[in-house]
Amino acid sequence: MKCDAELKQDVEYELKWEPSVNEAHIGVTAKSGVVTLSGHVPSLSEKTAAEKATKRVYGVKAVANEIDVHLPVSAKRTDEDIAQACLMALNANHQIPRGSIKPIVSSGWVTLEGKAGWYYQRTTAVDTVVHLTGVVGVTSQISVSGGVSPNDIQGKIKSAFHRSADIDSRRVNIETHDGKVILSGNVRSWSEREAAEHAAWAAPGVSEIENKITVTP
Repeated sequence: MKCDAELKQDVEYELKWEPSVNEAHIGVTAKSGVVTLSGHVPSLSEKTAAEKATKRVYGVKAVANEIDVHLPVSAKRTDEDIAQACLMALNANHQIPRGSIKPIVSSGWVTLEGKAGWYYQRTTAVDTVVHLTGVVGVTSQISVSGGVSPNDIQGKIKSAFHRSADIDSRRVNIETHDGKVILSGNVRSWSEREAAEHAAWAAPGVSEIENKITVTP
């Protein structure tokens, strides 16, 4: 198990390694496997990239992303302009059913509401607006309500776990209640935890996931 100082140093090295992040403006603290990121960056995409890079580091159990997005003057836009840009981007993406997602913007923060038939449509909607100029944050309130019967969801997820090189299926437990899936157990890294959730979402019929998996390096 890494000590806090070693984990902090590894995260700092990973942030420096990530080409889309300027680590000079980001502070890192670590305590019992929980890493807190602070400071400021000029875009939401860089804040997101810093969080993803941190989660890749072995020994990270959780991440508190307290980085502020300080937009340069050239990137600032009115909420109305951002809302229009979100609508145009969502409607232009053929993977998202037209008119299914409604963006609400307040002080540059975008909240996405609506329904998606598949989890990938929900994540695609978020990815579509994250990189838009003027956006400082995104909250997804998109529900997933696929029309597929939830029969044998548990078996399909177990099979997906067994196929994955990134998941130790012996360490993850699966419970299903209609379309809801509850994941528990412990894994070796945060990236493995996310891989398990991503694989579970890919099963037809899943409408909700409660991820109780803990990270135990």
